[in-house]
Amino acid sequence: MNKFANIIIFAVPIIFAIVFHEIAHGLVAYRFGDPTAKQMGRLKLNPLVHVDIVGTIIVPAILIITQSPFLFGWAKPVPVNFNNLRKPKKHMVLVSLAGPVSNMIIAIISLIAIKIIYIIQPAVFTSDSLPMTPLIFILKPLALMLPISLLANIALGIFNLTPIPPLDGGRIVTGLLPERYSRKYAKIEPFGFPILILLFMSGAINYLGIVISYIIILMSYFSQVPLFAIINRIIS
Repeated sequence: MNKFANIIIFAVPIIFAIVFHEIAHGLVAYRFGDPTAKQMGRLKLNPLVHVDIVGTIIVPAILIITQSPFLFGWAKPVPVNFNNLRKPKKHMVLVSLAGPVSNMIIAIISLIAIKIIYIIQPAVFTSDSLPMTPLIFILKPLALMLPISLLANIALGIFNLTPIPPLDGGRIVTGLLPERYSRKYAKIEPFGFPILILLFMSGAINYLGIVISYIIILMSYFSQVPLFAIINRIIS
């Protein structure tokens, strides 16, 4: 598979995972009283309004081309004014949870679609030499992109639950802590990304891989689909 096709197969599900993550934040914020994202046109499914040239395109493309062992990316954050929320602390937790929850929902939908294809024609996941019938022509790109969608959404959801502001997990902790501790914890936010970089460089972030692996093991068990073999074949 050439590098351009490889980028498309990875980029499409990754971009949509990131976009839906951000839209979910904006929708839940709007539900609880903050119209900021809607007013700025950020509740649209059009990826172009969410794409960050560096985070959504350049960084993931470089990681794919260099066959990096992990994928990372981001969209333009959906603007949320937490002061507009009817119950700022409580609703901040729900707004923050919305992104990771949306990713897990998409991962489950991807799993269901993979299972259906596996029942119809399991060979599309394991063979490159199938006769190009109309059915195979339709199923083949799905058989490549759906496992990436599954992996990308699980990874994005779990990564964002890391309890370091400004990640969703950090905002969830901030919202759950008593006010006196919440204010102190929120002060970590300006140092959040340097802390994450240090965690990546030190290997401490490897716990994410373990959590993601266990989730895929559970999904494989319940779906009776060899997800690890399918994903490894695509990314190797």
